[in-house]
Amino acid sequence: MASIPPGSTIGILGGGQLGRMTALAARSMGYRLHVLDPDALCSASPVADRVVAAPFDDVDAARDFARHCDVITLEIEQIATSVLDAAAQFAPTRPASGVIGIIQDRAKQKEWLATNGFPLGAFRVATSATELHGAMEEMGDAYVKSCRGGYDGRSQLRVGAGDASAPAWRALGEMPVVVERALSLAAELSVMVARRPGGESVAYQPALNHHERQILSWSLIPAPIAPALAARATELALGIAAQLQLEGILGIELFLTSDGALLVNELAPRPHNSYHASERACVTGQFEQITRAVCDLPLGDVSIVRPGAIVNLFGDLWADGSQPDFSAALGDPRVRLHLYGKRGPRPGRKMGHLSAIGGSSADALRAVRDAASKLGLVTADMPSGLHDIGVRA
Repeated sequence: MASIPPGSTIGILGGGQLGRMTALAARSMGYRLHVLDPDALCSASPVADRVVAAPFDDVDAARDFARHCDVITLEIEQIATSVLDAAAQFAPTRPASGVIGIIQDRAKQKEWLATNGFPLGAFRVATSATELHGAMEEMGDAYVKSCRGGYDGRSQLRVGAGDASAPAWRALGEMPVVVERALSLAAELSVMVARRPGGESVAYQPALNHHERQILSWSLIPAPIAPALAARATELALGIAAQLQLEGILGIELFLTSDGALLVNELAPRPHNSYHASERACVTGQFEQITRAVCDLPLGDVSIVRPGAIVNLFGDLWADGSQPDFSAALGDPRVRLHLYGKRGPRPGRKMGHLSAIGGSSADALRAVRDAASKLGLVTADMPSGLHDIGVRA
């Protein structure tokens, strides 16, 4: 299979911040970039050669888009599989629609993982209010999540034992849902895998992630965990990518329970917020890596040069209409600012992130948290004792 050389055109389905950062990395390698997004003024538009403004289910627009591209990838998984199939008639589409069809539906994703022997927490699928009632009674304290859509905590509810199912069913649009038993967690981890069409794969060291309001607040790499646990997380991630026959990159979100069980939470077939620190910490960042993978170029070195961490910046910082004091946040020379060029900041919307490097993961996190505090952001510190938790098979 021939590689797609610099000078070619990469098409990205989705023009959010992940598309923007992918385009910037690919441009530095000499590629041209086309973007399809419902918003003509999306985050990626200033760095794209062409923007096609069309919905993610517009098959005709996808065909026209693909005719001008040499390869196509995506930055959001909520793309209609019919669009991916239409695009694939004109250019290699990586990942393929079969992969996206599994991942974009939470029920299909969990059932695929379970069928293929990957470890999961207890879950049930409900396709009616009656089924949801039964699943909630069985799961007790649980999360109810829409099978389709939702991101950063949207389209999901925390429910307790004895809660009425009817309000939850109505709140989530009376559509199929997954009910997941709530777990006692020691940590949330992730692993990013890149895989070429021929099967060559690499995995980044696991990241440690902290969520607030069910949205990623900060992340750092490498996660301060025992080598055996890191090896198990890497093994799981590579196994999932191989079983999917992935072409591109895949973020695997993992739960580490208090008793040492390592369970798969969700899959993301695109760049992942928890690996933004790879741009600072690793020889090859995730955005260059997706470019290499989908263009079938040799994969880059994922070794960590220096530990790194990020803190997300949300629209709340602009709530009163004023500009955050970024000069104060950048007082530490190890800290960098990354803004996504989004219009209309609003609470909970990711507008950018701060990143930092340090002599250790804890040092990098301390630096970026201190910088965030200059903006008025208060974030939780890293939990202690993670290195002492042994993985349970």
